[in-house]
Amino acid sequence: MKSIADSALCRTISAVQNTIVLGLLVIIPVLVTVQVILRYVLNLPLMGIEEILLFPAIWLYFLGGSMASRAQNHIDCGVLVLYIKKEKSLALFKLVRMVISVFFGCWAAYWAFWFFSYSLNKWKLSDLLYFPMFFAESALFIGIVLMVFFSVVELIDRINDYKLALQHQKQK
Repeated sequence: MKSIADSALCRTISAVQNTIVLGLLVIIPVLVTVQVILRYVLNLPLMGIEEILLFPAIWLYFLGGSMASRAQNHIDCGVLVLYIKKEKSLALFKLVRMVISVFFGCWAAYWAFWFFSYSLNKWKLSDLLYFPMFFAESALFIGIVLMVFFSVVELIDRINDYKLALQHQKQK
């Protein structure tokens, strides 16, 4: 059975994420290098680079989390998986785990949307350079929505795995 994770939508989202993350992984060290050279070599510290670094760092953090969801590299305690021997029981365990993950992801997305709306309405500015903080704070909502999306994709895969385990059990 073909996984939904191989769909055109998932591949497109992944490609966009990879491109943005690659850009962020270039921007952050460049900004740090510029600040080090200006401050310690030329003795001309540029005020505000630390504030600018906040924006790509937050985006990198949340896009990295959604990439981990896409790759199914969640932080988990795999002890129970070692003790579950039956295919059907293991598939059911993974299914329940993903249902719980999607539930809590949706709950977090709800509150992230609230914060997203609040940030958009208040339009706070950064302290030094007066950049709109919305551009950093929106990463929270977008990152969590992407995490939930990829968790739902994995949930669908776990449902299919459980159906296959049930079919295998019936065939035995």
